[in-house]
Amino acid sequence: MRVLGIDPGYDRLGLAVLEGDPSRPIVVWSDCVTPAKGNASFRLAEVYAAVSSAILQHRPEKLSLETLFFSTNKKTALSVAEARGAILAAAGAHTIRVSEYSPAQVKLAVTGHGSADKSAIARMIPHLVSLPERARLDDELDAIAVAIAGLADRST
Repeated sequence: MRVLGIDPGYDRLGLAVLEGDPSRPIVVWSDCVTPAKGNASFRLAEVYAAVSSAILQHRPEKLSLETLFFSTNKKTALSVAEARGAILAAAGAHTIRVSEYSPAQVKLAVTGHGSADKSAIARMIPHLVSLPERARLDDELDAIAVAIAGLADRST
């Protein structure tokens, strides 16, 4: 199975395509997209375009998306919700099925513990996948983790 994992964001969007077995997945591609600051509609169009491009280029069978986590910053949560809308619209336009995972489900799939912290995920990912040496933002690693959760989920 080939899965496009997405860590949704308005400022930074993590994307990763993984395939194979969830215990030893293969990273086909990963990136972090940073939409240009400015007009909200242009930023959301850039999110839509990045997801559409990843779908067209990598042909995933499923899109795995992290559910919205409500923090104390409501403005950030609303912006992320809007980005999720652009992501879901791109998936719908390309008829890709979507599976959503809570942060606890992603943590469980990657570390074996649903209450693990972000650093535990970052430390575990290199043990699960082979990654070429280069700098990566947390959002890209989070997208890899979401894709791992998607590969591990055989119910969809």
